[in-house]
Amino acid sequence: MAAQTEFPLVGEGAGPEGSGRRRQTLILVAVLLAVLVVPMSISGTGVALPYIGSDLDAGLVPLQWVVNAFNVAFACFTLAWGSVADIIGRVRAFALGATIYAAASLVSVFAGDVILLDAARALAGIGGAAIFACGAALLSTVFEGPARGRAFALFGTVAGVGVSFGPSLSGLLIESAGWRWVFAVHAIVPALVLLAVPTMVRAVRETRTEGARIDVRGSALFVLAMLLLTTGIAQGSQWGWASPGVLGLFAGTIVVLAVFVAVEKRTEHPMLDLGIVADRRFMALCLVPVAGSFGFVTMLTYLPGYLTAVGGWSSGAAGATMLMLTAPMLVLPLVTAKLVARGVPAMRIIRLSLVLLVLGAVGLQLFRPGINLGLVALPMLVTGAGFALAAGLVDGQALALVAPERAGMAAGLLNTLRLGSEAVAVAVYGSLLATVISGRTRDGLADFADAGDPATVAGTVASGNISGPVGHVAEARRGSFTDLLVHAYDGAFHTVLWVLGGICLALLVLIAALLNGRKAEQAAAD
Repeated sequence: MAAQTEFPLVGEGAGPEGSGRRRQTLILVAVLLAVLVVPMSISGTGVALPYIGSDLDAGLVPLQWVVNAFNVAFACFTLAWGSVADIIGRVRAFALGATIYAAASLVSVFAGDVILLDAARALAGIGGAAIFACGAALLSTVFEGPARGRAFALFGTVAGVGVSFGPSLSGLLIESAGWRWVFAVHAIVPALVLLAVPTMVRAVRETRTEGARIDVRGSALFVLAMLLLTTGIAQGSQWGWASPGVLGLFAGTIVVLAVFVAVEKRTEHPMLDLGIVADRRFMALCLVPVAGSFGFVTMLTYLPGYLTAVGGWSSGAAGATMLMLTAPMLVLPLVTAKLVARGVPAMRIIRLSLVLLVLGAVGLQLFRPGINLGLVALPMLVTGAGFALAAGLVDGQALALVAPERAGMAAGLLNTLRLGSEAVAVAVYGSLLATVISGRTRDGLADFADAGDPATVAGTVASGNISGPVGHVAEARRGSFTDLLVHAYDGAFHTVLWVLGGICLALLVLIAALLNGRKAEQAAAD
């Protein structure tokens, strides 16, 4: 068995206890600052697309890849970075990721054409993957016991705040300074974080296996599989989900993943130890963020469009209303950390979070055109609470199940499932919404031939834009056409909500089954 190399831990052999705690605090702040801007980039960049398109004279497809390139690269490289961190050290990997992210964001600031911007965004996604995977592993290394719970609660809070408020903050930057400042902030923050790296190097104990090598074959196969999968998801709405191109990408994903598993079984130091995947409790915890993606992230993405298109709300009013969905993120992760520290079982809180996501999806069925905000405030808060209760808690609980030398690998897998499921959930929601809208408007559109291609109309309405198709019909008939589209969107929204609630319920049952299976295994072993 290869020898292990260890370095001093914060507070151990590093001077007085107060000095160790100050260094822990500095590391925590640095990780949280870096973690804040990555989800902001995921959720907030879309706000800048119209301005980027106008400024750079960009076509629709390359413009969409300003967002897709980041998401695809992030999903592809998160697991690989976790494995790299276990070999070269979490601090070095985290610092390298922050450097890549800052440099790529700086290139984005000065990009003169959309292709260069797409390339820079892909590079930023690679750096962001390192920040998330290595940041989580770093906290797992630095903190123990209740302190680890509080650190991961803050990790979850900050990540949730970045996702939730990214669009609003990006909008403010665009209005006040222009779209390039969105990327300027993403360059400045990680540059400041790098100032803490010397302290991290001196203070953090790293446990890694000497003689291990980066699993190049496994990494390449996994990146290729994620590239095929995420590209298929990103292009599904454009090419059609049943098109040969999309089906070929999904089939290729399955084949490459099968080869990946075969290779990892024969590799001495694999990027993904399949023994981690076989751990029922660890995989159950990894599925919790997947439920959050379907129950919460989809609403965060599409509910504002429903409010403006069906409810006739202004974008400002819709944005303010979304605070009821995101407000629990500011409070509950820290509350759950305190509850766990006082002896409340973490898995009880996680199960409650899943139940609340299901109840939230059912409660949001109350939304109707002209609905009183007071009636939907509770289900919005319930949905937000379902996501917030598990945020941070899942990471700490999952990483506590693995050996320290595999923390990076485990964090990489957890965050790969988290972001990958967000991409899948948003794509599934949009596709289902457009499909149901198309079915509900098929007969009615026969009376509005001047509206354009039915599939195009359905896709435009699904994005929350009703005024665009309405503008193509004769003015005298716009009122009745608007009523048709609003009714179709409202019905489709509620249909998809039932599907999301069903998915969250299925995940709740699956997670419970995995946890019960784990208990049965332990009982048999005893």
